[in-house]
Amino acid sequence: MIPERVTAAEKNNSQKEKYGSFALFDLEHFLRRVLKNWYWFVLMFFIGYAVAWVYSKYYAQNIYASDLSLSTSSKGSEFLPTQSNQSINFIWGDTGNQDGLYLKKMLLSRSHNEFLVKELDLFVNYSTKGLIKSTYLDKDDSPVFLQIDKKHLQQIDYPITLIPKGDGAYQVVLPEEGESTNLYNYEVEGFQTINHYSRPADKIIKINEWYNAPNLRFRLLKNPVPSKIKLDNIIVNLKSVNESVNEIVSTTGVDFDKEIRSIMIITKKGYNLNSTVNFLNKSVAELQKKRLADKNVVNKNTDIFLKDNLDNIRKKLDSSASVLNYLKTSEKLYNIKDRDEKSLEKIKELEAKKADIISKINSLNNIKNTLQSQNFDKMIGTNAAGFEDGVFSATVTELKALYTKRAEMASIYKPSSEPMREINRLIDEARMGSSNSLRGYYNRYYEEINKIDRDISGANSDLASYPEKERRYLDAERGYNMIEATYNSLLGRQSDTKMRMATNQSDITVIDPAKNLGQRPIAPNVKLAKTAIISGLLLLPLLFIFVGEVLDSKIRNIKELLSATKIPLLGVIGNNSNENMLTVLEQPKSSVSEAFRGIRANMRFLMDNEGEKGKVILITSSIGGEGKTYISINLASVIGLSDKKTILLGMDLRKPKIFGDFKIDNKYGISNYLTGEVDIDKIINKTKIPNLDVATSGPIPPNPSELLMSQRNIRFIEELKEKYDFIIIDSPPVGLVADSYELMKYSDANIYVVRHEYTEKYMLKMITEKYHNDEVNNLGLVYNDYNTKQGYGYGYGYGYGYGYGYFDEDKNYKEPLLIRIRNKVQVLFNKK
Repeated sequence: MIPERVTAAEKNNSQKEKYGSFALFDLEHFLRRVLKNWYWFVLMFFIGYAVAWVYSKYYAQNIYASDLSLSTSSKGSEFLPTQSNQSINFIWGDTGNQDGLYLKKMLLSRSHNEFLVKELDLFVNYSTKGLIKSTYLDKDDSPVFLQIDKKHLQQIDYPITLIPKGDGAYQVVLPEEGESTNLYNYEVEGFQTINHYSRPADKIIKINEWYNAPNLRFRLLKNPVPSKIKLDNIIVNLKSVNESVNEIVSTTGVDFDKEIRSIMIITKKGYNLNSTVNFLNKSVAELQKKRLADKNVVNKNTDIFLKDNLDNIRKKLDSSASVLNYLKTSEKLYNIKDRDEKSLEKIKELEAKKADIISKINSLNNIKNTLQSQNFDKMIGTNAAGFEDGVFSATVTELKALYTKRAEMASIYKPSSEPMREINRLIDEARMGSSNSLRGYYNRYYEEINKIDRDISGANSDLASYPEKERRYLDAERGYNMIEATYNSLLGRQSDTKMRMATNQSDITVIDPAKNLGQRPIAPNVKLAKTAIISGLLLLPLLFIFVGEVLDSKIRNIKELLSATKIPLLGVIGNNSNENMLTVLEQPKSSVSEAFRGIRANMRFLMDNEGEKGKVILITSSIGGEGKTYISINLASVIGLSDKKTILLGMDLRKPKIFGDFKIDNKYGISNYLTGEVDIDKIINKTKIPNLDVATSGPIPPNPSELLMSQRNIRFIEELKEKYDFIIIDSPPVGLVADSYELMKYSDANIYVVRHEYTEKYMLKMITEKYHNDEVNNLGLVYNDYNTKQGYGYGYGYGYGYGYGYFDEDKNYKEPLLIRIRNKVQVLFNKK
C-alpha cells in the first residue's frame, strides 16, 4: 500500500516533469464506462436494426444488372477494324483488339443510343407506387403503353398516374402542383415556353382515346402481351431524349474477356431487371444490323463501280463487234487461209491477261483518288483491284478514324498544339503506309504488263508475213477479244461482289443473350447498409463516452493517481451514506470504519519516532468539498478509540464545520484564542469518546491567514503537544490558500485527501511537485468517497473493497456482477 519512495538522488529532471501529469486518455477506465453503459448500446442496436429493416423494406431501391456476351469476328469487309497498331492505340487508348474497341465505341456512342431511345420510346418510364415505396417497371410489365404525340409540346419530369377503372378505362391523375410553361418538343429536342394555364383536371380515358391538355397529349395502347402483375396504379414519367441517352450511357459498361480479347461482355444496370435484359438484346440486335449495313457499303460501292465499268466496256465491245463484222462481210476476211492459230491463241491469252490487269489498275486508280480526296464513303473494295490485303484495309480504316479524330480535336486544340502535331504525324504515317501498299501493287501490275507486252511482241513477229488487209482483220479480232476479256473479268468480279453481298453476315455473334435468371440485386448492399446503420448508432454512445472520457478531468482511477503522483496511499474510504460525519462512532463495525483503522495503522510509515508523544497530523485537500473534515473527524475518532489522547483542531477558520457534528457550540474557538479573547481551556471541548477532545474554529475572523501564521498559533500547537498523544489539524485546502503549507512545517505527518470523481487532476500538480522537491515531507494520500458499486479500482492490489459483507453493517451488500465474475475466474485459475 505504501509505495517505495524515490530518494532525491535518484530523481532527475525528466522524472520530475512527469510527476503530477495524468494521461489524456485512460483506456481501462474508458472500457469500464462502456461496460457500465451497456444498456445504451443495447438500445441503439435495436433502434438501428429497426431503422435498417424499414430502410431495406420500404426505401431501398434495388439496382439490377444483366449482361450479354458476344464475339467479334475478324472476317470483316474491307475498311472495318481488323488489327491494332500505334495510331489506333493513340485514338482509343488501348493496346489490342481494335475491332472490339471500335464496337465498344459504337455501343457507347450517342448516335447509337439516341436511335434506340427514339425507336423504342425509352424516354417513357413506368413505375408503380405502394404505400411508401415506388417500384420501377419494365414497359412489358405495364398493361398499357403511353404513346405521346410528338408534334405536341409535352411536360417532362411530371408524373402521370394511371388508375385502372375496369373495361379498358383509366383515370389520369396529375400532380396537385408543378405545372410548367417550359415544355419539351420531341421533334426538335428542345424546350419551348407557352402561356400560363390552369392545372388540367383529372379525367377518365379509354384505350386509344387521346388525352388533351396544354402540357400533355397522349393516348393509351393496350399491351398485346397480358401483364402477369396486377397493378393498382401505373406512374408514367417522360424524360428528354438527351437525359435518356445520358442515363443509358452512364449505366452501360463494356469489358473484354481476359483470355479471349475478341469476346465482349456488355453490362446494363437499372432499377428493373427485365428492362436491362430487353435493352441489351435490342441494342445488340440493332448493332448487328448497322454492322452488316456498314460491311455492305464497300460492296455496294464496288458493285456500282463495276456496273459503270461494265456499261462502258459493253459499248466498246459492241463497237468492236461492229468493226469486226464489217471486215468479215465487206472484206470477205472471215476465212483466212493458213492462219497461225497457235500464235493467235497465245496472243489472245496474253491480251486477255493484260486487259484484266488494266481493269485492276483502273480500280487501283479509283481507290487512290478516293484516299486523296478523303471521300471514304465512296471507297470500293480491293477485290475490284484483284487483291485482298488486310493490312491495307486496316490502314484505310485507321486513316479514316484519324481524319475523324482530327476534325473533333480541331474544335479544342490549336493547329500548332502538341496533340494536333501528333495526330497529323500519325495521319502522315498512315497515308504513307497506304500509298506504299498501292505503289507495290502498281509496280507489280506494270511489271506484269511489260512482260505481257514483250510476249505479245514476240508473238506478233510470227504474224509479220500476213498481208496488210489480213493483218488489219487480225488486229480488229484481237481488239475485240481484249475488250471481251476485260468485260468477262469485270463481270466475274461483279458476280463475286454480288455473292459477297448476298452471303454477307454481321461479324457480331451473340454467345449468351441477356436473360432474366432471377439475378439478385447488385445494389444497394442491404447487409452493408444494415451494418452501417447499426454500427453508426452503436458508435453514438461510444463517441459520447469517448468525448466524455477525453474531456473528463476528474480523478476516477486509483492506479492512475498513484502512477502520476508517486505519493504513498494510506487508505481508501468508501461512500458515506449517513447524514452525519461520525461514521466511526455511529457505525464502528462498518467497512468504512475499518478503512479508517487501516489509515491509522498505515500512518506509522509516514512518521519518524512513532512512539513519541505529541504527534501532529495535518489533513488538507485541493478545494472544499473533498471530505478533509470528514476524514479529520473520523481519523481523530479512530485514534481516540485506540486509547490515545487525541485532540481535533478545526483550523479551517474560513469555513467552520466540526462543531455541528459533535453538537458543540462554536461561540468560542481557535480564532478567539488566537486573538487573545479567551484562554485555551475555554476552547477545548469534550466528546463522547473519552480520549478525544475538539477545538472548533470559532467565529470567522477577518484575517485568518495572519492568525494561523502567528507565533501564538505555533505556541498553541506546542502547548497541545505536551498534553496529547495526537493532534489532528483540519486545515484549509491548499488549492485555495497557502495556510496549510505553512502549518506543514510544524506537522509530523500530512494527509492529502483526494475525492473520487470530484478532485480535478490538475489540482494535484502543485502538491506533487512540492512533495518530490522535498518542500513537503511525510505526505500520504487518502482516497475518499470511493463508490464500490461502480466496480472501479478492483485488482490494484491494495485490498480495499475486499471484505464488503464481512462487517455487520455491510451484510446486505452485493458485489457488482463484473466483480463476481472476476472472482470466479480467479478461483478457477488458482485451483491446483
